[in-house]
Amino acid sequence: MKLSISSFLLMGFLSAFAIESSLVSNFTFAVSQGPKSGSLWVLSRGDAGSGVSLIQLSNGESKVNVQSINSDYFDHNQSAVQDGVFSDVTAETRRTPSFFASNFGWVLPWFEADSLNSFTQPKGLFFLRTQRVIEEILEEPIVELPSETNLPIHKAIGAFAFDSVKNHLWIAKGVLGLAKYTSDTQSSTPSLDYFVLNTKTNTLDSLKNGASIQKENPSLYSVAIHPTTQELWLASESGLYIEKAPQKITAVQELSKKRVTGLWMGGSPLQIIVESSIREKGKTKSSLWRSYNGSKFKEVVFRDTLSKTHKNAYDDLDYSVSEVAFIGNLAFLAVQTIEGSVSGLLKLDSVGAIPWSHSRQWLYGVEAGVLNNNSILTSVTSFPLDSKTTGLAVSSYGSGVSVSADTGKTWTHILNQSPVSNDLGSIRMIPSVIVATGKTQIAYKLSQDSKVTIEVFSYDMIKVKTIVKNAFREKNAVRSSKPTEDYWDGLDEHGRACAMGIYYIRVQDNHGHVGWGKAMSLGGAKK
Repeated sequence: MKLSISSFLLMGFLSAFAIESSLVSNFTFAVSQGPKSGSLWVLSRGDAGSGVSLIQLSNGESKVNVQSINSDYFDHNQSAVQDGVFSDVTAETRRTPSFFASNFGWVLPWFEADSLNSFTQPKGLFFLRTQRVIEEILEEPIVELPSETNLPIHKAIGAFAFDSVKNHLWIAKGVLGLAKYTSDTQSSTPSLDYFVLNTKTNTLDSLKNGASIQKENPSLYSVAIHPTTQELWLASESGLYIEKAPQKITAVQELSKKRVTGLWMGGSPLQIIVESSIREKGKTKSSLWRSYNGSKFKEVVFRDTLSKTHKNAYDDLDYSVSEVAFIGNLAFLAVQTIEGSVSGLLKLDSVGAIPWSHSRQWLYGVEAGVLNNNSILTSVTSFPLDSKTTGLAVSSYGSGVSVSADTGKTWTHILNQSPVSNDLGSIRMIPSVIVATGKTQIAYKLSQDSKVTIEVFSYDMIKVKTIVKNAFREKNAVRSSKPTEDYWDGLDEHGRACAMGIYYIRVQDNHGHVGWGKAMSLGGAKK
């Protein structure tokens, strides 16, 4: 095992380093509480590379305010996001695990690029701390693996758990079972031990060099520490297990033989949420289970707005959980569809899934204000916003980060913002080149509340589409544009794809201000 200070210092915490005042990218994959109240860590991976941001927030009268954003990039051949994060169909490697513990900072997996420049090679850990990043190579035991599990991704980190009493960081390592990382304050060299579940003897067995992984050693996908009993819980390919005594495990009978791919604990009263998932005949079959306030595990109840219960709703909706956050007796589940792009929050109360009046009656997404654009929700966390308020934050693939100070009733959206000037002095098209049914955002700023009309013209100034007409927009210190409406999709007024060429976008307000933007359409047929 090798411990080294990263070759870069992070985020301008030392005055000699430049400060980035925006997110690394709007394509964010994980979010976590930061080192102090009102701060958030954010992990991004976009076209320019991977990196992390630290956001400092304050709770205003009507919304959450951004005080600062400090960002920096990982080395070009490093990432905390692996390439198969959206392609896995049975959930164990779809998530981007992270964990915050004051002893360690924010912990992320470390992937290195392979010969094809794909991030599929598990390397170790990133520890993000106030003034530096520590890279930790996790040396793996040399063992004999079944042929179907001998790819590097089968040894990727699935989850973290921290035992604050013993100062152990537990790491779910897939086919390699469980890693125990211990940082001794008296020593500069941490220790690392590996264990595998043995379902024949109901034990946690040490995994040493030369060992062979057998069918009684199921892959481990998630891990958690019970906040009251301090027992270690293990989500595995063959069920959910609890370490009741040192290296002695007991199966949770309600989930016996289930392929448990996700495990989350928190809230008051305590909720334990479990996802089971298996691939059969080309279709993923998933279930969502919960123990509420010490009860036995039961499938989560999905009731509609008329209080009618729906059977098999979770599997029928084809959802998979990315992350869970807890505030009081509520649980917020970031979900996405398997092999799809539908995404949002599921909310659970003491009864089960909370419905709302919408076509996707359990999914709180862009229509509920959680996101400002149709994008995939990748993570959710709760965090101390101030001494009186627990905040809620989500990361997304394309829409940056959203933060709520009122348990999801209203949201503040934090994005990379190209500079625009007041009163339509400059218009930014993001991106400036699209194909038909793509999307280019129209960014502008107003110094006073206005009614705005946005129109698209061809190169010879023939109007091809009206985006909005006399739509109310508020003044804003950064942008006044509304991302859910102020965009062009490359189509004309009749829904037909515009021909390839340059198009001009005119933005007018009712105070006599006019601004122009420009975009290029590559054409294409409407799909």
